[in-house]
Amino acid sequence: MTDHARRRRNARARALLSAEVRRTLGAMGYEEVETPCLVPAPGMEPHLSPFESRFVPEAGGAARPLWLHTSPEYAMKRLLAEGFPRIFQLARVFRNGEVSRTHNPEFTMLELYRAGTGYDGIMADLERLVEASARALSRDGSARVRRGGGVLDLAAPFECLTCDEAFRRHAGVDLGECLAGGRGDGARLAALARAAGHDPGPAGEGFDDIFFRVMLDAVEPRLGVERPTYLVDWPAPMAALSRVKPGDPRFAERFELYAGGLELANGFSELTDAAEQRARLVEEQALRARLGKPVLPLDEPFLDAVGRMPESGGVAVGLDRLLMLLVEAEAIADVLLFPGEELLRSSRSSARGER
Repeated sequence: MTDHARRRRNARARALLSAEVRRTLGAMGYEEVETPCLVPAPGMEPHLSPFESRFVPEAGGAARPLWLHTSPEYAMKRLLAEGFPRIFQLARVFRNGEVSRTHNPEFTMLELYRAGTGYDGIMADLERLVEASARALSRDGSARVRRGGGVLDLAAPFECLTCDEAFRRHAGVDLGECLAGGRGDGARLAALARAAGHDPGPAGEGFDDIFFRVMLDAVEPRLGVERPTYLVDWPAPMAALSRVKPGDPRFAERFELYAGGLELANGFSELTDAAEQRARLVEEQALRARLGKPVLPLDEPFLDAVGRMPESGGVAVGLDRLLMLLVEAEAIADVLLFPGEELLRSSRSSARGER
């Protein structure tokens, strides 16, 4: 197949996938919404860098900073607090600096939220959506795709492993021994990782860094090989915007979905404690400062909405990565008509011309 024919095929597949997402979620009672791309307060995650812009009033006055959102999460949770029961969005989102085989600075995120459930209900809905999408894009109506020299079956149910189970099984590390009081013991995790034959990295690194080093080396490559895998119940220090498990505060009700070597989704049972959410974001502000990154403003309307949110679950799905899986592409650039690499080449050419 020529490159032109492949681009045309994948563009048609994207349109079909978007239509199937809307059809399947609509049949489950979800309503599509739109929220702004330009926001006064972006996501706070320390590892993300948002694009900053400035709003300059035509009538005069001081310019003010705005950011292209890294996720529509804050705005959609405000809609949950207003009484929207099931919502989804196919959002264009932006993350500065991200260009790789699976990353692009501008990409499409499917974000959905459902009131009256936790992460278990969201995982059930996502399984149904992924299977329906696979069947809609397949030639024979099956849910199977080729990946990594084998066959990956996207039919529900998916495999489900807790982080603790996955680390025990694939890395020989007991995460529970390293967690107490909502905190991670980096020194203990490093010792356990070293004893199990893993390189925990430089001395003095924090729990999160050691966790992800072992995760990427020993755990993630073994997830989602023959069928997708939900990795659930993450360490409480990595709760992000999820609630801590009521029965075991060492872990949080967070999940990620892996399939065919790709991380496809990140979801939660949503945190509805406004004071706890504020404390976490303030802590992330401090971490950004320690890392030398810009300290971003708190989203006060979002924080006000958190305490009014019902029990709910939500998930963010990388639609481009799901499309990669369904059309058996190896790189995100293969499913984008204008990938970020092309933009970078254009900017380098312009810079050379100016010189």
